[in-house]
Amino acid sequence: MPGIDECLLEAMRLPGARGAALVDWTSGLALGTVGEAPGGDHETTAAEAAELARMAAEHGSFAAPGNEHAPVEDLIISNRDSYHLLRFLDTSFDSSVFLHLWLGREDGNLALARIRLGEMAARLVLG
Repeated sequence: MPGIDECLLEAMRLPGARGAALVDWTSGLALGTVGEAPGGDHETTAAEAAELARMAAEHGSFAAPGNEHAPVEDLIISNRDSYHLLRFLDTSFDSSVFLHLWLGREDGNLALARIRLGEMAARLVLG
């Protein structure tokens, strides 16, 4: 079972991966980062991604009925040259963390990244 560093390095092996982070959406802090950060600053990116994650996770309109642990599975944000995939983790504690993968649109495969990030999230060991 991989830890944070191993998981992030595995994410960077995905086609088109530019950067990855594990973020606590309650505090907005990056628990681990690898690669580039949009805008050049991992901490700013983590805080901004946490705002999006918090909005999705805390609003009932986006929640899956009957799932109190991780009401949202993932978020996909796209822009002209890249994708941002935020994958929520279901943890034994408060489930307030997510994996953030930044993919280049030209080289990235969003469907493959979503599948692989889900697999990584299921295997990740925190603690």
